[in-house]
Amino acid sequence: MTDEPSLKPVTWVGTSLKDLREFPETVQDYMGYALYVAQRGGKHQDAKVLSGFRGAGVVEIIKDHRGDTFRAVYTLRYAGSVYVLHIFQKKSKTGRVTPHRDMELIRQRLREAEQIATGRKP
Repeated sequence: MTDEPSLKPVTWVGTSLKDLREFPETVQDYMGYALYVAQRGGKHQDAKVLSGFRGAGVVEIIKDHRGDTFRAVYTLRYAGSVYVLHIFQKKSKTGRVTPHRDMELIRQRLREAEQIATGRKP
């Protein structure tokens, strides 16, 4: 018998899985491990709360690779699953702020995740 916690399933919202598969392999591995830690109920050392989403329910992982910045955003707001909301490469070369277009997509996919979690139709 093992004391390891069971893994929560990952639910990919929108094109998040497809987008992750377009990242360099090193970044895919890094993001995959961070999501695995979340599945086990932990928080990856580089995971941080994404501001603008009332509380600690939306988390962001940032990975720099060869001068580019890659991000994965997920939520644990809904019991039973890790909902991956958005995976993207940050294009802006100035500042650390997440672009408005990406924030809007994250908000939209958070609503989709809620619908999936509650079994409601859009």
